[in-house]
Amino acid sequence: MSHVPPTRDDILASSTASAMPSETVTESTRLRNRFQAIANMNRVFAIRADEKVAFLTDPRLDRRVVDAISGIARANGATVREFMWHSTRNTEIPAEARPLVEDSDFVVSTWFASTGCPFANTMRREKGQRWVKITFFRDLDLLDTPQARFPVDLVGEIIRATARSYPRGAAFDMRFTDPRGSDLNIKFTPQMTENLLGITRWKGINTADAPGCYVHYLPTHGPNLYGATAHRREPGAHAEMEGIVYPQWAVGFPRPFEEKIGVEFKDDFIVKIHGNGREADALREYLIGARLNELGCGFNPKAPRFQVYPAGPNSPGGLHFGCNAVKESEYLRRAIPNWEEPHIHMDFVTFDTTVKLGNTTLIDNGFLMSLRDEKVVAAARRYGDPVELLESFAQ
Repeated sequence: MSHVPPTRDDILASSTASAMPSETVTESTRLRNRFQAIANMNRVFAIRADEKVAFLTDPRLDRRVVDAISGIARANGATVREFMWHSTRNTEIPAEARPLVEDSDFVVSTWFASTGCPFANTMRREKGQRWVKITFFRDLDLLDTPQARFPVDLVGEIIRATARSYPRGAAFDMRFTDPRGSDLNIKFTPQMTENLLGITRWKGINTADAPGCYVHYLPTHGPNLYGATAHRREPGAHAEMEGIVYPQWAVGFPRPFEEKIGVEFKDDFIVKIHGNGREADALREYLIGARLNELGCGFNPKAPRFQVYPAGPNSPGGLHFGCNAVKESEYLRRAIPNWEEPHIHMDFVTFDTTVKLGNTTLIDNGFLMSLRDEKVVAAARRYGDPVELLESFAQ
């Protein structure tokens, strides 16, 4: 009787068949990983002796986060005070909180107002206050994630390499295309480029030690490819922009879009929502006339590749088109009532966009080209295998 060779089905049916290493993480590895993340955390929260630290928080924040950062402050001889608002969605720093903020050197905030509020910007610009936004650190257990232990200096190197891709001293077109037919063009002037890249975040500063800095922790939500900072936040200023984006997904929708939805822009503003169905109707209901405030890109290769909530993907090459409307979305108030962003906001998302800066390819089909920059690769070698660190994305 001849031997019957095993089939593919036989292999698949075997309980011991494996061609990949075990996914079990040993306790010693888990401990090493956590202390690597803690080392990053200590560097970001660069609190100094005798400083006054203000927490601007909300009731849904994991209290362990406040305790952990307070421990860093206490270890450095700083004092801590806290102001809790009923949600994160305020677009202005409340009058009740301003005396505390004014009397502080270092601010840790969950509030949406942290970046766009003129008062907060004045505190950073004129008083040199250092701010850390913790939208992406609302749960202490995030310390155990790959993005928490990804080297903070390497995030900065990726950001600086991306900045070097922008043409300097000349006008150029920033163009967005994808397989669905998106085609959006933003005309950059030399001054817009200087304004955009002039902020500390584009210098790759992700530790809160420079006067007037504003950083995110976890260090994943990088500076915007385009936004209000290109115009120094001057009221009424806008880019010459025209075209349409067909997003794959958006915050507040349980699944990626099945129907093709187009968002048409003209000079920073949404002029039309294309498409049929409930999803398009929900967007159309409040977004006509909304302004594109931030066109953001992720810069941490270990951030989850397809995580959209709460403010768009933080994985390199994933884009979010952040728009603010003049009225709240009734759909979002029902679907995500406790969203960390105000319900006038919307983050449209793409994972496969190609972005050109004139003749330079910034992103190729969702891959951020600066991940292969020579300086980035050289910096990555200090921490391990550059390919694993930079191109093995967390799914």
